[in-house]
Amino acid sequence: MKSVVIHAEGDVRVEERPTPVLQAKDEVLVRVHTSGLCGSDLPRIFHNGAHFYPIVLGHEFSGQVEQCGDDVRDLQPGDAVACVPLHPCFDCPECKRSYFSLCKNYTFVGSRSDGGNAEFIVMKRANIFKLPRGMKLEDGAFLEPITVGLHAFELVGGCEDKNVVVIGAGTIGLLALQCAKALGARSVTAIDINPEKLELATELGATQVFNSKEMSAAQIRELMQGSRFDQVILETAGVPQTVALSIDIAGPRAQLALVGTLHHDLNLPSALFGQILRKELTVTGSWMNYSGPWPGVEWETAARLLSENKIQLKPLIAHTGEPESFAAAVKALNGKPMNGKIILKLA
Repeated sequence: MKSVVIHAEGDVRVEERPTPVLQAKDEVLVRVHTSGLCGSDLPRIFHNGAHFYPIVLGHEFSGQVEQCGDDVRDLQPGDAVACVPLHPCFDCPECKRSYFSLCKNYTFVGSRSDGGNAEFIVMKRANIFKLPRGMKLEDGAFLEPITVGLHAFELVGGCEDKNVVVIGAGTIGLLALQCAKALGARSVTAIDINPEKLELATELGATQVFNSKEMSAAQIRELMQGSRFDQVILETAGVPQTVALSIDIAGPRAQLALVGTLHHDLNLPSALFGQILRKELTVTGSWMNYSGPWPGVEWETAARLLSENKIQLKPLIAHTGEPESFAAAVKALNGKPMNGKIILKLA
């Protein structure tokens, strides 16, 4: 089977590998249809950040069931499915409270084991989400990134009739923006430093957009006066400056969900820390995208919104190609962030 394999830093190859076979009764063989490159894959490709090499990445993918183990009774060959990449232990104190994202004994498809950037993959039944009828098979590859923002909304009690602010108009941010709008947010504001991303945010339904490179936090805060109460802020960019901006623009008793992963130290000046106290902000860390019952309401909601065509995906895609084209597009990044999703088509 064709596979996109990472051998070392920046070494992306298309290779023929043996088709995997079922080894256990609770396993399923899936023929992969569509797989997306995640920003978290870039350190594994360009900065020696993988758990092992050579590795087949890919944890955002969809496909069709090819074969089921004897204990799998609720799936049939031909069923459309998507990957649920986390495999928690289901037995630790966190898992028993349905805090699956916090499991310390987990494995992860496409990171701690080979992933979906290949024509076939064998996964545990627990790692498979059956797509609803009517949902496009290729859209299933976006389920996992959509659930990231939905998990943050779940942690802060939802976004219905709230003023939602998304800082960082990358893929995760633009998906979260569309989810907030579809789920009844009173307003949805996007903040970024890239004019093209802000223009896209407007096209996707943002109520208002602000360029934080051209405007100060005070100016943005002033223009947001009408939406400063009942505020939910999602920080998705994952840089110290945007975390500080989140605190600085927040309204009274705002809920701040930190979604982006920092790769540099955050130095919090006393005056900025004082704003957390004086505004009585709620700061919530959001990690991954799972809840009970497994894999969580986030996944059901994401599938429903996609089935109802409430989320536009095409404007978020920068490149779609077969393995060779996909590998070339990945190598061309040379370690830089993606400017739009890179999609692998295997069907």
